[in-house]
Amino acid sequence: MLDALRHSLIGIAIVTLLEIVVIVRILLRPNRDPASRIAWMAVVGALPFFGMLAYLLVGEANIGAARTKRLDAVFVRIAQTTSAAETGNGLASVPPLWRHLFELGRSISGFSPIEGNRAQLMADSNATIDAMVADIDAARDHVHLLFYIWLPDNNGRKVVEAVKRAAARGVTCRAMVDDLGSRSLVRSDHWSEMRAAGVRVATGLPIGHLLLRPFHGRIDLRNHRKIVVIDDRITYCGSQNCADPEFLVKAKFAPWVDAVVRFEGPVARQNQILFASDWMTYVNDDQDALLALLARPLPEALPDGVTAQVVGTGPTVRFSAMPEMFEALLFAARRDVVITTPYFVPNDALLSALCTTAYRGIDITLVLPARNDSWIVGAASRSYYAGLLAAGVKILEYEGGLLHTKSFTLDGEVSLIGSANMDRRSFDLNYENNVLIHDPGLTAAIRNRQQQYIARTHPVTREMVAGWSMPQRLRNNLIATLGPVL
Repeated sequence: MLDALRHSLIGIAIVTLLEIVVIVRILLRPNRDPASRIAWMAVVGALPFFGMLAYLLVGEANIGAARTKRLDAVFVRIAQTTSAAETGNGLASVPPLWRHLFELGRSISGFSPIEGNRAQLMADSNATIDAMVADIDAARDHVHLLFYIWLPDNNGRKVVEAVKRAAARGVTCRAMVDDLGSRSLVRSDHWSEMRAAGVRVATGLPIGHLLLRPFHGRIDLRNHRKIVVIDDRITYCGSQNCADPEFLVKAKFAPWVDAVVRFEGPVARQNQILFASDWMTYVNDDQDALLALLARPLPEALPDGVTAQVVGTGPTVRFSAMPEMFEALLFAARRDVVITTPYFVPNDALLSALCTTAYRGIDITLVLPARNDSWIVGAASRSYYAGLLAAGVKILEYEGGLLHTKSFTLDGEVSLIGSANMDRRSFDLNYENNVLIHDPGLTAAIRNRQQQYIARTHPVTREMVAGWSMPQRLRNNLIATLGPVL
């Protein structure tokens, strides 16, 4: 009896000691907001074994010490190569009212705004793929592709065949995908066929062995970027993956509704640098060739072009960089703001910025999908509706499929488009790429596209939200509470 009691006490002491160690680690981890620390400590205290295991698996935005060290070395090499050529300085072309936004962007990625770019908003997803294929078929020097999701469907195969044709002509082709998001392509014959055709292929953030993966960094940190760079002068940026809008892996939510801008001009170099940093982190054998490419003179600025700036974020970039950009855009508004995003789980600072912007009389419209492919995100999003509506934010839900476009237009002059959602994954866990633009013409085109979305929405009213049942409100609020944990 005494032995059993002694063993029990020893077991309790060991578990308590482990809990203290994990809680101390939670408290000492940098860049944790207080709500997240409190939430994790509560989970570890209430559910010791599950809580400690969960924290070790998904509690820290860590890609692994070895990979972080390698990435830091890559950034040093790129900085040494590109410092002489610079990446442009078009700040003088931005009106003083908006310059602070581009200064913020420069503080995140190190890229200055650069003028002299032609920009075209693609008509739809299929037109985007067709334009990419045409540009790949016209490529003379190199083709660089990076997608979070690249499916072996109709559009995905079009790009596969175009890259194979380019490689057969002697064009240097590099294709990189996220190992989780594009696993169906990586496991298909198309991947090996590209490699056999001379395309250099690589996967980012490889999953590896599921049991061993947690020792090499958090498994759900993903490369969510969508980057296309052709001949160092053409690049694409937007929300679209390399796939059909029918998106067969989640067909019941289709069509996926995306927006992509094709840029031609010196801003392509900035996306080139992002691509190179991702590629060189995982591929050893052609780093010098990429660095030589980055050392070339900048592509020629085009007359009467738009001013643009690439903003790349991720778990190894400054903490809270992406929400800082969203918040700065909101606080800069003087007239109106329109936002579209499929995944809306804001942190406290962004939620406050949205409400403050509305309280000071800015016409702010938030367009979200009526039916989300993630019921968890959908429920969490709706937990914020009441406070936003009370502040005067207009909330519209899109009915024509999954509105996947991530866009932000400000006062008819400034716009932001890219891969980042307004959720905690994009803020803390995913590598993202966006382009900040000052140009009334392009902003008007994006605003018109947003208006087309708005024409297919229904408004969310305070009466509707007040009419939700108690179980519905309980579910939404409970799921939103998990945000700081995840």
